[in-house]
Amino acid sequence: MLKETTKTRVVGVDLAYKQTTYAIVDVRGNIVAKDGFPTFDHANVNDFVSHLSEGIMTLAESTCGYENLRSVGMSAMNGNFLTGCIENSPNLKWGGQIPLAAMLRDRLGLAVALANDAQVRALGEHTYGCAHGMRDFILVLLSYGVGSCTFSNGRVHLGANGFSGEIGHTHLKPGGRPCACGKEGCVETYCSTKGVMLTAQEILAESSKSSLMRDCEHLNPRTITEFCNQGDELAIEVYRRTGEVLGMALANYASVINPEAIILTGGISKAGKWLLEPTNEAFEKFVFHNVRDKVKIMTSTLVDLERDLLGASALAWRVKEYSLFK
Repeated sequence: MLKETTKTRVVGVDLAYKQTTYAIVDVRGNIVAKDGFPTFDHANVNDFVSHLSEGIMTLAESTCGYENLRSVGMSAMNGNFLTGCIENSPNLKWGGQIPLAAMLRDRLGLAVALANDAQVRALGEHTYGCAHGMRDFILVLLSYGVGSCTFSNGRVHLGANGFSGEIGHTHLKPGGRPCACGKEGCVETYCSTKGVMLTAQEILAESSKSSLMRDCEHLNPRTITEFCNQGDELAIEVYRRTGEVLGMALANYASVINPEAIILTGGISKAGKWLLEPTNEAFEKFVFHNVRDKVKIMTSTLVDLERDLLGASALAWRVKEYSLFK
């Protein structure tokens, strides 16, 4: 079969908790154009898919021409690459199992691949970021939820049913905080955005010390980091406790996987040394002794949104080409 041209554009989609962003990306990883909208402008997932597909078609026609798109890659919380579905996400308003890849394929007439946000971020880091050249590493996403992806021998490890890497819902503290998944004491209840805020509330309630956090109208992980930089003892304690739990969880993970590196991404990772130092201390304390001092704990250097869109575009190249416009 003779073929005169090869399509050199794909679409990367990042379905995040607050904002859904989509971009046209070329074969060299250049973001040609991008746009987006608030994720929950549409309470009905069918309306969401209609809005997204229309936006992608409009963006393509204004840049490269819709007929030149090869495929779509999509990042979503609790996305399952093997089924193409979002499955029972505790952090999205649409419940149950949503066949999002099939729904978008039917609207666009293009191949669509879907994976969870941690897997897509790992692809972005492996292709364009600090994991470039690594064959065995773990990426951990610390955001509204806590997820991870394991790269083993240069490939994403999915597990038998596509749910590998759910570190956020591993049980760490018996009788601990209740989790949206229905269990208690999960890593996510301590190391996610919600977890950090609960820790801050607990520390403020148990101490009478003055703190900038007490009078902060919009307290969040970012402002807590700012207060750490100003020397606020209670703010520093928030990330010390968070790091202690995170380091223990990562030590268990690394003792089983034996990675070259663990890459932390997401908003919580931006706490810098306030989180990293206690995390590393707990990690080295609890990790298997033959792995101790051999695993690099690092944070991503890529811009979050750019990495996520590029990771989604890398996912798009991995799906078999399909188009109604060949």
